Amino acid sequence: MTWSFFKLSTKNYARWLEPLLDRIARNPTTVVCPVIDSIDDKTFRYRFHNEPISVGGFSWKLVFNWHVVPDREKKRHKNAAEPVWSPTMAGGLFAIDKKFFERLGTYDSGFDIWGGENLELSFKTWMCGGTLEIVPCSHVGHIFRKRSPYKWRTGVNVLKKNSIRLAEVWMDDYAKYYYERIGNDLGDYGDITSRKELRRKLKCKSFQWYLENIYPELFIPGDAVASGEVRNLGYGNKTCLDSPARKTDLNKPAGLYPCHKMGGNQVGILPLVSAKRPVLQFCTQDCRGRADSKGDANKPVNLWQCHQQGGNQYWMLSKIGEIRRDESCLDYAGSDVILYPCHGSKGNQYWNYDHKTKQLRHGSSRKCLTINSAKDKLLMEECDLMLPRQMWQFENYNATLATEDSHMRH
Repeated sequence: MTWSFFKLSTKNYARWLEPLLDRIARNPTTVVCPVIDSIDDKTFRYRFHNEPISVGGFSWKLVFNWHVVPDREKKRHKNAAEPVWSPTMAGGLFAIDKKFFERLGTYDSGFDIWGGENLELSFKTWMCGGTLEIVPCSHVGHIFRKRSPYKWRTGVNVLKKNSIRLAEVWMDDYAKYYYERIGNDLGDYGDITSRKELRRKLKCKSFQWYLENIYPELFIPGDAVASGEVRNLGYGNKTCLDSPARKTDLNKPAGLYPCHKMGGNQVGILPLVSAKRPVLQFCTQDCRGRADSKGDANKPVNLWQCHQQGGNQYWMLSKIGEIRRDESCLDYAGSDVILYPCHGSKGNQYWNYDHKTKQLRHGSSRKCLTINSAKDKLLMEECDLMLPRQMWQFENYNATLATEDSHMRH
């Protein structure tokens, strides 16, 4: 028996079911998803998706996102009609063999209302012996609402609670990267004993196996040279780099905000390193904030008071000189400093951080990241060792990784 899960806000396209059932009939451990077409929520006009299909992924804030089909997956196929392996599913539109669904423990009964169940099912499908596919020959339309139809309990962050349960059971040591993005505030997420026992009985693979074999394209924060808030050392030492947090914020300038120590927009990662773009926000206490998704690209980065809670103020400095928010990178093309989808080609996204002088020098322009006297805008100016407003402090800096990377580049 096969169960098909489809939201009430969907409409099935002609002959949508047969391609899904065919895949499950061939292998009952295959979980299949249709291509999702869009339906206008006002006119109900159906828009058939005829562009190249995408596959599902996720950010370290455990938010689902779409990606182009990676080259390694394209090489498995002879034509575009063949089902494509996907690391995750969007949720709400899929078909699965009933026995296999029950073997996987169905949905976590400790989850509330909505949120996180799609990633949980995706992870355990792959880790516990199944395969997750998107089937190009099956199309289902979906009405994308502008706001959630659910009523949330006051004082309870349902999505956060669900995501913590997911991370605790399935993500092993990698759960810490999600916790960093919520300020390590786990709160009460309920009893997960039975879910951990389910994973043990099924002898599921590790999350490291999943990342290495199913989603190797995902940037691992542990590979970062530096991470956390990025605090400016001028004007009172209280301003952080802060990023937009909405999809509509892509291509806007970055900004400054007071450092808040709550993660989120102000958690940045400096990876090990040697079109339209989003802008980042900085906090007024001189910490840099970050965007949460590709939708934040092409918007200016801002400055806000550092809040020390991660979120928009969590950044990463990569081994190749990117200042990242998971999938979006700090980018400068001669105008505003913005967030743009990371491309790995350095250029406008290459930054050289000098831990001694605290300067962030842009690779192609050779200018340094600076804040203005009003502490509300990021500038790119000629580097001056005597200017405190050009000095930046990463919350966590790994000198060993930085030294190793320097040796690799020279």
